[in-house]
Amino acid sequence: MTDQPAFLPLTKKEGAALGIGQFDIILVTGDAYVDHPSFGTALIGRVLWDAGFSVGIIAQPDWKSTTDITALGKPRLFFGISSGNVDSMVNNLTPNLKRRSSDVYSPGGELRRPDRATVVYANLVHAAYPDVPIVLGGIEASLRRFAHYDYWQDKVRQAILADAPATLLVYGMGERQVVEIAQRLAAGEPARSLRDIRGTTYTREVAEWRAVPHDGIVEIPSFTEVSSDKIAYAKAFALHYREQDPVRGRPVAQPHPKTVIIQNPPARPLTTVELDHVYELPFSRRAHPSYKKPVPALEPVRFSVVSHRGCFGGCSFCALTHHQGRIIQSRSIDSVVREVTRMAKMPEFKGIVQDIGGPTANMYAMACPKWEKAGACPKKSCSPACPSLDVNHTKIRELLRRVSEIPGVKRVFVGSGIRYDLVLAGDPDSGYLRQLAEHHVSGHLKVAPEHVSAEVTAAMNKPGKEVFDRFRERFDAFQQGKPKRQYIVPYFMSGHPGCTMRDMVELAEYIRDNRLYTEQVQDFTPTPMSVSTCMYYTGLDPFALKPVYVPRGREKKVQRAMMQYREPANRAFVLEGLRQAGREDLIGNGPECLVSGSGCREHEAMKAFRPYQRKK
Repeated sequence: MTDQPAFLPLTKKEGAALGIGQFDIILVTGDAYVDHPSFGTALIGRVLWDAGFSVGIIAQPDWKSTTDITALGKPRLFFGISSGNVDSMVNNLTPNLKRRSSDVYSPGGELRRPDRATVVYANLVHAAYPDVPIVLGGIEASLRRFAHYDYWQDKVRQAILADAPATLLVYGMGERQVVEIAQRLAAGEPARSLRDIRGTTYTREVAEWRAVPHDGIVEIPSFTEVSSDKIAYAKAFALHYREQDPVRGRPVAQPHPKTVIIQNPPARPLTTVELDHVYELPFSRRAHPSYKKPVPALEPVRFSVVSHRGCFGGCSFCALTHHQGRIIQSRSIDSVVREVTRMAKMPEFKGIVQDIGGPTANMYAMACPKWEKAGACPKKSCSPACPSLDVNHTKIRELLRRVSEIPGVKRVFVGSGIRYDLVLAGDPDSGYLRQLAEHHVSGHLKVAPEHVSAEVTAAMNKPGKEVFDRFRERFDAFQQGKPKRQYIVPYFMSGHPGCTMRDMVELAEYIRDNRLYTEQVQDFTPTPMSVSTCMYYTGLDPFALKPVYVPRGREKKVQRAMMQYREPANRAFVLEGLRQAGREDLIGNGPECLVSGSGCREHEAMKAFRPYQRKK
């Protein structure tokens, strides 16, 4: 079964054409089926097929009946269920809790995905085939594996395995886990006995949990405790956060009213050879031919290439530590070259490689000698200040050069974000930055300082303003004498825990003084399992248990408007924010004013709104 088809089957007829009477595994997903390595279902399906198992896909089933769920019949081993590439609640609603009008992961952008898709699909499968094991996976399941604050319901929800009738949950990058699950089920092991697979979470009955020893297992505060006590929630988060390392991580248990959730230690990262093999599987880089309309999410990534996984940046608002981990896993340059060479032969390829990167583009090939045997350091984030961390940019420069030399390739872009603090530390002669600016970005280089206030960047675990300033100075030095100047486009965030209105005014003044373009702005959204979400819900730093100011409600809207103070539509909000911050000096017609003062009239709701302001 290792000979890979052009597309994995979506119908019984397609399966029969491949000689399949009964599928070994059926994958259910909230996305359309796009055969591309950036789409998780395609990746896992290809990996399972490569391991010798037949795989069928049910993409975006009707969730109001079991008709679509039963279309491929009963699998021999298990159903694998995922909401898709994105958490379904993030996908379906905006940060302001308004319904989105389209879904980029659906043909024609049609709305086909239910809220809490993983639970909905699991219930459908269990209703149709109550005796078939169900394995949850993907980002939604991975980041909801413990009790978690749910922004959309504004409450703490149970771990997803306490809500869904599933046997196992695969968290993180799941290649190792799904193959082991399939092999052991095929060998006749009962699904409920698969309790020792790294990178999985399972359940135990409460009575069983009480009757067995818990040696070596970290027990965190229960759902009952964390749903009623914010200090307990913060403590639980800090405890399981520290166990997300594949080398030193220990099992973690969290009691729930009717079950006990147990997370095994994270899976070991794939080696370079293994990662090369996965990404060189024969993905067609096309949507399944049965779709009559294009899938919008495909085009921005169709000719992009994953060079590595993991990120040691540790940004508070990012949950990557709980999913891909902090250890960088890089492909070989030869493997990437082979992939792009095949890609360049596709008739749709016009010579443009849209992106080569990972969560952070310039972490490619970076490493620490401690990672393999000791894991990432438990009490500090990896940073360029650490002498053990190799942040040299030589290999990524070679990677970009080699790919650029492939026949048929005209331009190679780096669309993934870069860490400018790593550029300053690991690119002393500015060779990478010069190469990047001259060959691998268009007219604008996108970076994400997120904020400039020292208190806010500390809460975000981001480099401070002075680091961003040094990077801008170095980048601007390359622009001298150029006939066509390039510009930095910074990403900024409003509404993050720790950010007061005074901090937003400071950011607005920085934007004004440096003449920055601020199209790319983001209002903080509390998504499951990030440090920032824990802060947002509890009002506490989970590691120090110290209070953190949290902007909410209307203040979040005012903060967002402050970043785009030049927009006429934001004028009333900007006036409100300046008055709240005690910065009426910035209202008027002077060169330093953010907004004019003519025609002002304060809304009654503004008069009553007096948020907390940090003393400066």
